[in-house]
Amino acid sequence: MTEIASDPTQAREVLSTMWKIRKFEEGVDDLFGRGLMHGTMHLSIGQEAVATAACLALNRDDYITSTHRGHGHCIAKGADLEKMMAELLAKETGYCRGRGGSMHIADTTTGNLGANGIVAGGVPIAAGAALSAQMRGTSQVAVCFHGDGAMGEGAWHEGVILAAMWDLPVIFICENNKYGMSMNSEEAFRLEQLSDRAKGYGIPGYTVDGNDIQAVFEVVNEAVTRARAGNGPTFIEAKTYRWKGHSKSDKNLYRTREEIAEWRERDPILAFEQKALAAGSLTSQDIEQVRNEARDELRDAVQKANAAPDASADELLSAVYAS
Repeated sequence: MTEIASDPTQAREVLSTMWKIRKFEEGVDDLFGRGLMHGTMHLSIGQEAVATAACLALNRDDYITSTHRGHGHCIAKGADLEKMMAELLAKETGYCRGRGGSMHIADTTTGNLGANGIVAGGVPIAAGAALSAQMRGTSQVAVCFHGDGAMGEGAWHEGVILAAMWDLPVIFICENNKYGMSMNSEEAFRLEQLSDRAKGYGIPGYTVDGNDIQAVFEVVNEAVTRARAGNGPTFIEAKTYRWKGHSKSDKNLYRTREEIAEWRERDPILAFEQKALAAGSLTSQDIEQVRNEARDELRDAVQKANAAPDASADELLSAVYAS
């Protein structure tokens, strides 16, 4: 398999996606900090490689389900930054007309069945989407992104059991960022690797460096190929780290500055840039251009979203189909 960092076209695409995610998250963080955005938010800064690499292995009509920390998944699957920003700013032009906010963005045109504020809430949804593809006889697969904390939820077990029982074309990707809110995953699970749990469901399980684009892509691509061939689900643990707190109100009292600094040194974006430079597929000028393009696209998204009409309370009932 060709190294992504060695291919000029793929290297630029991957780097662009990661920088879009990073700039979007930094922009959201800034807007919340200045009191210009309300509700709550959960940032994925530091985790960009998992979403980017996993979605690179998918087709546009493949499905994903996401989490409360879902901006990166949405962008990696091809979402429009302006519509995303409008959604977070409670604008009518947002993906859900400003009613879902940060934790409930969905984009069915790209196969994104939605972020979910319920921990493990996307697991049975992904299994259902995979069952739909199986029953319709399509080659579509579903990827379920979830955190390590989701693996303690009943919905996780139920979804994985059904997927394994029916050989559903679904890939469960655990973004193990070390903390389920403030609980260290090493204290929550008596396993050296969370992928060991896959054995209990009779499905393949893999643990991979979640900050390594190539490593994540290869294992997800293999799982996707397996699922398309009708050979059932795969579980993947991608070890990564969130630089920011669990949410905007998190004071980070459960981890040290040294730990955060150590993981920041393992920045997946900078690591990929170094690989692309070493491979000669991108130049320093190329990298600077990609960064600037992501910055400019984010600024444009913020300006246009801010100028859009606010969501109206008078229209709330137009989305209610039962009472």
